[in-house]
Amino acid sequence: MDFLEHVRVESARLGEVARTGLDAAVPSCPGWTVDDVVRHVATVYVHKVEVLKLGALPDPWPLDFSGRTSLEWYDDARAAIVDALTAAGTGTPTWTFSPRDPTSAFWHRRMAHETVVHRIDVEQAHDAVSPIDPELALDGIDEILYPTLGGPWWEEGDTAYPIDATVRLTAAGRSWTVSADATRVDVRQGADGDVAAEVTGDPAQVYLWLWGRAGEDTIEVVGDPTVVRAFRGRISEASQ
Repeated sequence: MDFLEHVRVESARLGEVARTGLDAAVPSCPGWTVDDVVRHVATVYVHKVEVLKLGALPDPWPLDFSGRTSLEWYDDARAAIVDALTAAGTGTPTWTFSPRDPTSAFWHRRMAHETVVHRIDVEQAHDAVSPIDPELALDGIDEILYPTLGGPWWEEGDTAYPIDATVRLTAAGRSWTVSADATRVDVRQGADGDVAAEVTGDPAQVYLWLWGRAGEDTIEVVGDPTVVRAFRGRISEASQ
């Protein structure tokens, strides 16, 4: 998948819709306006430019971006992240938060999903939602399950959603089986074994539901709905 092309296309659409009004409220991010989303994404882009430059987390951080108008800053940051990803390619060693991928390929993928989710935010704010590429949505389901949810973050049991159950997600013929308790989350490809609940739906809707950008009315749930809600809560903890 050409994640860099998705970054280009999705970031252009985000900027286009943002220009129709920065003051609009963002339904999926209570208290945020489109302006907040634009500045957040610009900050993320600049941070990842520095990560790719240094191969490590930048220090000091954050920098002071208060003197810049939101859209000018966003446009510059968008150009900079595209340039940085292009220059790094997909094989450059760098800091990431994935135990399985310490290369720049991780950031190609992560920036594509960062951008499409926040593109949806600004589109929802302006009632102008456009489709998500189905293959990108399927990859996004995979990415939020690992490393975002299934990484080694839970050893101390620091969660309000201990779950202690197994959930399956299925979209477009692909399945993921996720077992979780207070101190671990295990993500497996496939549909083997018994589960407490299964979530199914269109890839884009499952993807957006996982990211808190779509409600339960957009998916189908078979099994224990309380387990499913706890599972979504655990994802919200992992993706903050």
